[in-house]
Amino acid sequence: MNAQLGKTIAMLAACLLTGSQALAQSTENAAADGWRFQFTPYVWMTGLDGHIRPFKGAPTAHVNKSFSDVLDDLDMAAFINGTARKGRYILQGDFSHASTSDKAALPLGQSAHSKVRQTSLTLTGGHNWMPSPQSSVDLMAGLRLWQIKAEVQVPGLISARSNTSFVDPIVAARWRYDLAPRWSTLLYADMGGLSLGSKFTWQIHGSVNYQVKDNIHLSLGYRHLSVDYREDGKRLDFSQSGPIIGATFRF
Repeated sequence: MNAQLGKTIAMLAACLLTGSQALAQSTENAAADGWRFQFTPYVWMTGLDGHIRPFKGAPTAHVNKSFSDVLDDLDMAAFINGTARKGRYILQGDFSHASTSDKAALPLGQSAHSKVRQTSLTLTGGHNWMPSPQSSVDLMAGLRLWQIKAEVQVPGLISARSNTSFVDPIVAARWRYDLAPRWSTLLYADMGGLSLGSKFTWQIHGSVNYQVKDNIHLSLGYRHLSVDYREDGKRLDFSQSGPIIGATFRF
């Protein structure tokens, strides 16, 4: 009787164990098949270099500012990146905005006031591959939307405004490699324009990342973004480069 009872208990335990393993596997598969999101606010300590003619007939200005120069003129800035994944599919968005103002002395006691607001939004989607357990590659395509507003005023003499918007098609690639259990590297590059929006635009940035918790990563890297747009007498040909610091939250 005791032997029979022991067999029955063993059979019940085996059924429970098998059922719990199946439930865990089912839950894991459901999580893998569901959407996963990450959200990265970051600081981009960028300088600015290039040539700008905000509207037809205006002189072309050569701008060469370090990050400290940009910071002195900065009114507001916001940088944020977001990613959504489901299985091997990926969607990514990157938003950046900066507003600066400046003042320059002119002859006869006059002064010129300028204000520039620049906004860009990059939206891409694509597919993920894993060449090895330590590495991951995303190949994507999408659009980069630009809006650049410029205003120049000389009180009592001149008031001129320019509002330029255009869209660049782009292709992009991102490579992630795990260096150690909590350390990884990330390299991203894109290019586009090809006279469909701007003449040409390209971007590259790389970072080293540290996993603080299961869902929190800290990043330190460098980013370069360049665009060359010329139309109707306007010229926006400039590059932004500088270190980036960010924090990624996954959920």
